[in-house]
Amino acid sequence: MKQLKKTIRDIPVESRHTLVRVDYNVPVDEGVVKDDTRIRYSLPTLQYLLERGARVILLSHLGRPKGQVKEELRLDPVAERLSSLLGRQVQKLDSVTGEEVKKTAASLEDGEVLLLENLRFHPGEEKNDPDLAGELAGLGDLYVNDAFGTAHRAHASTEGITRFLPAVAGLLMEKEINTLQSCLDNPSRPLTVVLGGAKVSDKIGVIRRFLETADRLLIGGGMANTFLAAQGYSVGASFYEKDSLEEARELLELFARGKTEVYLPRDLVVVQEIKANAPNRQVEVDSIPEDWKAVDVGTSTVKEFGRVARESRLLVWNGPLGVFETSPFHQGTEGVARAATEGQAYLLLGGGDTVAAFEQLGLIERVNYASTGGGATLEFWEGRELPGITALEDKD
Repeated sequence: MKQLKKTIRDIPVESRHTLVRVDYNVPVDEGVVKDDTRIRYSLPTLQYLLERGARVILLSHLGRPKGQVKEELRLDPVAERLSSLLGRQVQKLDSVTGEEVKKTAASLEDGEVLLLENLRFHPGEEKNDPDLAGELAGLGDLYVNDAFGTAHRAHASTEGITRFLPAVAGLLMEKEINTLQSCLDNPSRPLTVVLGGAKVSDKIGVIRRFLETADRLLIGGGMANTFLAAQGYSVGASFYEKDSLEEARELLELFARGKTEVYLPRDLVVVQEIKANAPNRQVEVDSIPEDWKAVDVGTSTVKEFGRVARESRLLVWNGPLGVFETSPFHQGTEGVARAATEGQAYLLLGGGDTVAAFEQLGLIERVNYASTGGGATLEFWEGRELPGITALEDKD
């Protein structure tokens, strides 16, 4: 069922101190933001608030400092890039709490922006510490969650803070919910789902959910090895999940009985050592040499997957089909991705490595929607409760 949550359109924001949880967990190298996609995605919400005179206080994390201050994970480069994109100065503080934070937040004027330091420098953030949540809430009059990528985490800045303030969704959060839900509720047909990545265990719930709604399911990447092993094939030295074999066998039985057409690789690219330009060969799935590892789907699989992709009207993709970071083992993902962009399908990417792969391949501009989620996207599609969304006020 569609989750109808209040958004910033449903409440007055003029002259109000507005705490906005954003997801600025972006790649930074030598003090420079290398990919500002997530920052740009937050702009509609920020511009809406600032045009109406809200006094904006931004909350974000960066990386995994685990409650300790890491100089390389400070948010100064983010503040600099955001200032450029917004066309106005974003003030940045070096703390999350304290007297300076309180004083600076209280002194904000209409249309000004303040960015607090990396939330995860504070040990209470990931512990959902009510004291931290209360301190953050004390800086503002209302709370806006626009960080879909963290919505599956019950942290102080995503769930705890909603116990103290009116809490609504930002425009990006609203768009994520509506777009991802449409794949389940009212998809264009045929709906094709491409699932890759390393682990079956991460996507069992998603597979089961899409077996109820999808017309076709294409499975590649390391997770395909587990299905092949469950079918009785020898996968050589390839990575696969021994602990997930029984679940893979149960899914194979569901594949056989269900209405969804499920496609597994026919052939694979294998190597003895995973490194750039390593000697490789293509083999059928029943002919993987003992000491070799599968690193990509083969040409026959790319051709078949590509045909299905071109015939689709809605194509949902989560997870690369091979070790795309290492050339030339991006070719399987690229071949199917190009086919997907050549067809008539609305192409939706499920965040994480999928988006990274399309960016690396220069195909991201041909994508209709790229979710900022990753883990949150998968859990949303599974039908799990996402604390950061559940905690927001209902529209009705």
